[in-house]
Amino acid sequence: MRMLRLSCGAALSNEKELRKYEEKILSASEALLAAACEGKEGCGWINLPEQNYEAVLEVADVLIDFDSVVQIGIGGSALGNKMLFECLTHPFYNELSREERKGPRFYLLDNVDPELFLSVIEMIELSRTGFIVVSKSGTTAETMANFLVFWDKLKEERGSDVAKQLIVITDPKEGILRKFVQEIGCVSLDVPQNVGGRFSVLSPVGLLSAAIQRIPIAELLRGAKDMKEKLFSRRSLKDNPAWVLSALSVEHYLKGRNMFVFMPYLSRMSSFTEWFSQLWAESLGKNGKGMTPIRAVGAVDQHSQVQLYTSGPDDKLFLILSEEKSKRNVFFPESVEENSLNALSYLWGKDMKTMLNYEAQSTIAALIKSKKPVMWMEIPKLDAYYLGCLIYFFEYVTAVTGKLLGINPFDQPGVEQGKMYTRAFMGKEGNEEKRLEAESYLRQTRLLTINL
Repeated sequence: MRMLRLSCGAALSNEKELRKYEEKILSASEALLAAACEGKEGCGWINLPEQNYEAVLEVADVLIDFDSVVQIGIGGSALGNKMLFECLTHPFYNELSREERKGPRFYLLDNVDPELFLSVIEMIELSRTGFIVVSKSGTTAETMANFLVFWDKLKEERGSDVAKQLIVITDPKEGILRKFVQEIGCVSLDVPQNVGGRFSVLSPVGLLSAAIQRIPIAELLRGAKDMKEKLFSRRSLKDNPAWVLSALSVEHYLKGRNMFVFMPYLSRMSSFTEWFSQLWAESLGKNGKGMTPIRAVGAVDQHSQVQLYTSGPDDKLFLILSEEKSKRNVFFPESVEENSLNALSYLWGKDMKTMLNYEAQSTIAALIKSKKPVMWMEIPKLDAYYLGCLIYFFEYVTAVTGKLLGINPFDQPGVEQGKMYTRAFMGKEGNEEKRLEAESYLRQTRLLTINL
């Protein structure tokens, strides 16, 4: 059974230029698998497809009868949840009836924006809402700020019997939230210690909210497991599309194309591009290296970005994704009575899915005509199984690409710097010097200020 097809002739000028990467990728792939077996930091995602997820299903049953569920997290503790939710549930899930949804309404608090926070408050009844708070360390400032306000409101309205409404997903042994779980006795799940946030969507971090939404997580993990077996067993560029995608990404980066445009022709995959952008940028943007991910969705962004892509600078590598068959389709009328609409007769009797896929092929053709490097990925359909395949595929490609670039794809020192300054500005004790340092940098931008 084919999981995906990658066509890349239009991004490859010479097959020999990729051969130099084959041994390096093989070595990187073997090193990743060995690191996972040894439990090394950052490599736990590799074995997530084989995990026992019964605890996730048991905790989902605790939340399933609530009217609403709010997940509080940011970055890898939110983007994966949003991606699963939007790829695999109804686009207007919260507007469906309870019988149609088969689960609670779902809201995601992933920013310290007071307008977002208050808007969620206005949509829920606190006494009928379950809460999931996700932070591995318990020190993520944005997550903990949202959590503190909700926790205070819950206690104010509900008194002491509030632990039943809260699920905590955090480090199994250490951290603020682990101590909090022990103090109040709420239900908790573990973030595996050797899994980083952006690689955590197939852990309880992403699976719990998916289970509440009745997404078949067994199928999600089965897809990831099948993809894992193929990626680690296929040991040449000829039969491993992940190796080719990784090699081409590095080759074009070295040629000055330091932007990677990912453009699925599926509205439901808009959040997938957001998840991928964090995965790609945070893993590979280090030591002066990296490829900036650019999010686009077809056919929408044909009318906003493709002008730049075809006629702008040659500094991008493109990946277009299309779905071969969809679960549902819409057919255009065979004809219409109004003579003024005869110019649209080329659409009569056709269908929307065919048109969307032709839109993808047309963009590919336009990019090739403009002499821009483009790859085309096709998946049979977007369901839980194939989404699991895609998630694992892109995690593997990202990790291997990091190894090719000679960087650690599992840390994020640039993010940590910003977190440190935020804590200093908010008055965390012992961070006074960091605040002064940040303020000195900010004064540089104030050297030129224009008011209007």
